[in-house]
Amino acid sequence: MVDLGGVAVEPAERDLLAHPLVGGVILFARNFEHREQLCRLVAEIKAVRSPALLVAVDQEGGRVQRFRDGFQRLPPLRALGRQYDLDRSTGLDMARDLGWLMATELVACGIDLSFAPCIDLDFGVSGVIGDRAFHRHPMAVSELAISYLRGMSEAGMSGTAKHYPGHGAVKPDSHHELPIDRRPLEDLDEELGTYRRLIANGLRSVMAAHVLFPEVDALPPSLSRRWIEGELRGRLDFRGAVFTDDLCMQGAASFGSIEERARLALAAGCDMLPVCNDRAAVEQVLAALEPSPVPVSQLRLSRLHGRAPAGAVDPVRWERACAAASRCFEVPPLRLES
Repeated sequence: MVDLGGVAVEPAERDLLAHPLVGGVILFARNFEHREQLCRLVAEIKAVRSPALLVAVDQEGGRVQRFRDGFQRLPPLRALGRQYDLDRSTGLDMARDLGWLMATELVACGIDLSFAPCIDLDFGVSGVIGDRAFHRHPMAVSELAISYLRGMSEAGMSGTAKHYPGHGAVKPDSHHELPIDRRPLEDLDEELGTYRRLIANGLRSVMAAHVLFPEVDALPPSLSRRWIEGELRGRLDFRGAVFTDDLCMQGAASFGSIEERARLALAAGCDMLPVCNDRAAVEQVLAALEPSPVPVSQLRLSRLHGRAPAGAVDPVRWERACAAASRCFEVPPLRLES
């Protein structure tokens, strides 16, 4: 999965997208000016190949919302956790509506996949996760994520749970360094139980973290056959697609060249390898690897293409979802009790 430099597909990028090893494109804020331009860009990308490339974006809400002007302002997922604590039923309804709202806006532009939701548990130590997490407690995260994913599905989009098996218990940011979580496998039951519950509810894709768990394996989950084939596909019985986090991140850089990282990820059983913000790294990977289609992997990824529901968007639900998003940003009144 590769990225693009600007708001349109350049001729050299068109050749890149036609390469048989490229299976998808991830968009960033630099690729967005306004909705009409975004729709044209996505159409350009999808016109390059048949079947069309998968087009994805990080549109979680809060700090991580790539498209803003002309899109509904989305709250961080923590806002849904706070509402869940106030009233569980209302929190779950809001999660479903906001998942639907986020996905509806993207599917209308032809985008297939948002890398959301973040289901890391918030242990209060990870700044890069922080309010991107629904909650600290695994059952609350599970219930909110299932509702959120149901809303996405109703809009025609699959979700991606991240960052498997968890990034919330380590302080370092894997964008900049390798986080190390020294807990043994049996102490990860809360995080793994959250994935188990989502998988039982039809989860279609997972993004694996660049976090090292040395008591489990010498490689991070993104590059580890033990974590992908052994735990995720074996013990948790996951049958969907597995993405690595961006292989250019510093959390992965400790494990060899970009070519070596790509080989490790493929050997681990990952289906799609984002290589972002480093065109030289993309070219190295494409030059080093031989196209070798894996039918089961292609099937997993094909199931992630967005499918807009027939008919017009329900205006009542739209207004309700937008109102719910806006309420998350309101400052509650201060109440003093004698």
